[in-house]
Amino acid sequence: MRKSARAAPMAALPLTLSLILAIGLGACLPGIAWAEACVSDDAGHDICLEAPAQRIVALSPSVTEMLFAAGAGERVVGVVNFSDYPPAARTLPQVGGYDRLDLEALLALDPDLVVAWQGGNPREQVDRLSRLGLPVYFSDVEDFAGIAKTLERFGTLAGTSEVAATAAASLREDVATLRERYADAAPVPVFYQVWEQPLMTINGEHWISRSLELCGGVNLFADASALAPRIGVEAVLARDPEAIITGGMGNPDSTWLEAWRDFPRLTAVKRDNLFFVDPDLVQRATPRLLDGTRALCQRLEVARGRR
Repeated sequence: MRKSARAAPMAALPLTLSLILAIGLGACLPGIAWAEACVSDDAGHDICLEAPAQRIVALSPSVTEMLFAAGAGERVVGVVNFSDYPPAARTLPQVGGYDRLDLEALLALDPDLVVAWQGGNPREQVDRLSRLGLPVYFSDVEDFAGIAKTLERFGTLAGTSEVAATAAASLREDVATLRERYADAAPVPVFYQVWEQPLMTINGEHWISRSLELCGGVNLFADASALAPRIGVEAVLARDPEAIITGGMGNPDSTWLEAWRDFPRLTAVKRDNLFFVDPDLVQRATPRLLDGTRALCQRLEVARGRR
């Protein structure tokens, strides 16, 4: 059964003041501006607001970034730690970490919408917010299509549909252009390294794997059951990737890549196809994933040129 979250009705305002507020908030006329807006979130819940959200709390760095991209940045009043993009997000009050929320600090911000990360936030804490009557949108973006759709949904809830629709359309167009460009690219077997100790990669359901596929990359661990499986070095050696790509721990750091030079028989090592990409561009499912995908495509083109 689908659940519905509703914001508390706004206090009655004089007609003239209502008009001024509606125009000032980027909305339209009464009857249209304040008409109930409903969207379905990624958990299958209907989220309905009787007015555009004005005080939004974002419970993951990716959600924060997506809200800003949808034109709702000025309405974000709280974030979790590591919410560092765009730069304006760094100055916002924090309500703990994505994996452990400070509910007292969150409630003190008096939000009229909370956007949660379905796969990362503590469910018991988020459910408590719902029981307190707060509208909670669950976000779980898996690919470019999901990013575009989420932008549009956020625009609907925040009353910034025009900005959000433009951003979503631009993303879809740019992805289609990139897909067409590499449609006939020669396949490149790839090992994408998420972490070093323990050694971790991604399976074929992860958005990074789908970005690699768009570029003609073949994720050698696409068949793994876990989204981010732990593997052994021996498994990488056995599959002999033509290219190894990693984002490291952030900032250009070749430490993880240099460690693979201890295995000179690897094709990726023999051809010097050890590549770094900015993790913020590929490890967050946001519009910037397009820039990260372009970077992945460029690395794979270099690998093709070294055959």
